Amino acid sequence: MLGRTLDTLFEADVSVMYQAIAEHVVEKLGLQTDSVHLDITSFHVDGDYAQAASDDINTIKLVQGYSRDHRPDLNQVVLELICENQAGLPVYMQALSGNTNDAKAFAEVTKHHIHCLKAAQNSRYFIADAALYTQDSIQSLDEQKQKFITRVPMTIKTAKKALLALDPTQLEPIDKGYSGHWIASNYGDVQQKWLLINSEQATKREEITFYKNLEKDLTKELKQLNKLMSKPFACEEDANLAVDEFKKQSELLGFEQTSISKAPIYTHRGRPKKGEKPTGYSYQINATVFTDLTKVKLAKLKVGMFILATNDTDSRDLDMAALLTHYKSQQKVERGFRFLKSPEFLTSSIFLKKPQRIEALLMIMIISLMVYAGLEHKIREELKHTDEFFPSMVNNKTTSKPTARWVFLKFEGIDMLEFGEQRFITGMQDYQRRLLQRLGEMYESFYS
Repeated sequence: MLGRTLDTLFEADVSVMYQAIAEHVVEKLGLQTDSVHLDITSFHVDGDYAQAASDDINTIKLVQGYSRDHRPDLNQVVLELICENQAGLPVYMQALSGNTNDAKAFAEVTKHHIHCLKAAQNSRYFIADAALYTQDSIQSLDEQKQKFITRVPMTIKTAKKALLALDPTQLEPIDKGYSGHWIASNYGDVQQKWLLINSEQATKREEITFYKNLEKDLTKELKQLNKLMSKPFACEEDANLAVDEFKKQSELLGFEQTSISKAPIYTHRGRPKKGEKPTGYSYQINATVFTDLTKVKLAKLKVGMFILATNDTDSRDLDMAALLTHYKSQQKVERGFRFLKSPEFLTSSIFLKKPQRIEALLMIMIISLMVYAGLEHKIREELKHTDEFFPSMVNNKTTSKPTARWVFLKFEGIDMLEFGEQRFITGMQDYQRRLLQRLGEMYESFYS
């Protein structure tokens, strides 16, 4: 029965169905979203799930990929989630194949799904981590007149130049140990502002290990280079491509000279006979390297530093503090992932007969998260309008912002006794009654 229900949900298109439900809930709760947040995670699955080439191309592929739950040996399914910022309510979900690349998945969303998101249209900013910051994605968002806030990958040349050009005296205080400096950018032909941010706390934490790891990282790069230099290549072009790729990835080494040597291959060991022709040739990389002090300086500058980008270049409300606050609210979607992966939810691993059923199960999981986030928002909104009375997780204190999980725990120990037609509720505390009164008659009726 459950399996057939999951099959029916899949056939109805779980993403479209969930979006319709979410739009209704957003309207019902009266949420006024300033931003929506995009992120991605993975769940490992048990079982082989062998899929033939003739399988439905619209069905997700349960294969190995980058594992966020540290099980690279298992196949997995990827979940893409968009949450609104006020209650952390999921407004869009999409199940993806296990080997899905974050940047490609984000680009797909920006091109084909943003216009469908009612919550996104009504919100001011679309926010995501550095995987969103590709030329295709930011161009797509800008063309749709959607304002974005995202982190800039430090691998971009322009970002490296910006950090190298930064004078520490240019940094202005923002708030709580953060300082920043604005610069203009036209990356991807999109007019935008970059905020270069330094975190004092992160700097202190990371500086301790920077110098300790510097020699270790240099040795590691040298070992990788030696391994690459000992590898034979089938052609000169392959060898050149390999050394160019290594140069791009090298964070500390500079290259004084590189060359490709050509060596003949014979069918036997030892010295070839006079006049014997080789069966082919192999190519090897030769390189002379040095410690690049500019790269070391850049690596040091990255300690405690990050860059935020936005195409909202005209708003006077978006100062440094507001931009940082908007980006830090990305934690709401990450908090949703923690809920889905918590031991209490029992989804550390998944096994169902078909990938289609796993996709449908993911929708049910997200609906559970939606109910949890919606209830927590309602509780906090009601407590906001009264004196604090609900017990805090900190001893002998009260709070107006309890988590829904904490509220559930504090409602344990309430029992119902029945004598004939009479019913009695026992174990009810005053703070529990007050909360039920704030939530309304429907909630009170369950405990009356």
